[in-house]
Formats: sequence, C-alpha cells, structure tokens
Amino acid sequence: MDKTGFAFPFKIDDLGQVDTTSGNDQIRNKVLQVLLTSPGERVNLPEFGCGLRDLVFDPNNEILAATTEFTVHKALQRWLPEDIVVQGVNIDTDEGALTVEVAYVRRDQLQADKIKIAF
Repeated sequence: MDKTGFAFPFKIDDLGQVDTTSGNDQIRNKVLQVLLTSPGERVNLPEFGCGLRDLVFDPNNEILAATTEFTVHKALQRWLPEDIVVQGVNIDTDEGALTVEVAYVRRDQLQADKIKIAF
C-alpha cells in the first residue's frame, strides 16, 4: 500500500484541506525536496538537502557537472535509502543551463522512474 504525505510544495486543496499525495507523486516530491533544499534551511534537520539551487551561480563547466552529480547522488542515498535506489544521475551543461536528471527505482514496487530539473 502506498504511503500518503503532504503535497510538495505545501498547499491547500479545493476543499480547504492540506493537499496530499501518494505513490509515484509522493516519491517524486521527496526527491524534489532533497534536491531543492539547501543544507541549513531546515531548523531541526540542518544537514538535510543537497543545495542544488546554490550551484546556479557557479561557472557552468565539467567541474560543476561532476560536483553536482556526486552531490546529488550522495544526498539521495543518504536521505531516501528506504524509498529509492539511485540508478544514475546525469548532468547536462548546455549554453548556460544546468539540467539534472535522476534515474531511480522505487524500492516498494521495483518501479523505475526519473525526474528532470533544469536551471
């Protein structure tokens, strides 16, 4: 049975209740939370996240790509080990844009999926 959690970003639904998600949407929300949260941003969990948004102002080159790949992979393995198995992290640096694609498998259903974020 799929777990249910708060929607990300947090919002109120049409009925005036806290919006929730489950299944693939819930896993994708968890991955996004890890990727888009900067360490130090959460008061009770200061090490949570990988600081992907902090890399926006760094030079867009192979060093940034390698650093980002390592950082994303390490953060997902640390914070979501019971939810997903990271199959790969692909970083594309093209004309001032940084694209991060994470391929993963849901542990509960052994279902492959991926998520892509562009900056």
